[in-house]
Amino acid sequence: MIEVVLNDRLGKKVRVKCNDDDTIGDLKKLVAAQTGTRPDKIRIQKWYNVYKDHITLKDYEIHDGMGLELYYN
Repeated sequence: MIEVVLNDRLGKKVRVKCNDDDTIGDLKKLVAAQTGTRPDKIRIQKWYNVYKDHITLKDYEIHDGMGLELYYN
């Protein structure tokens, strides 16, 4: 289990516990359950790299305690 911190730059930080073999789409569903927004309206990125839904966290080298950016489409 790893914990990922997502910051939406509007004052909300979301901490999500997930496995490193989960996909970005699974992470979006967990974030949507905590924030109340739909998973298809969420975009997760780091700097200019927008993460694709079908790729796992391990492939993107997302580790425990890593911070990502959360945007709403």
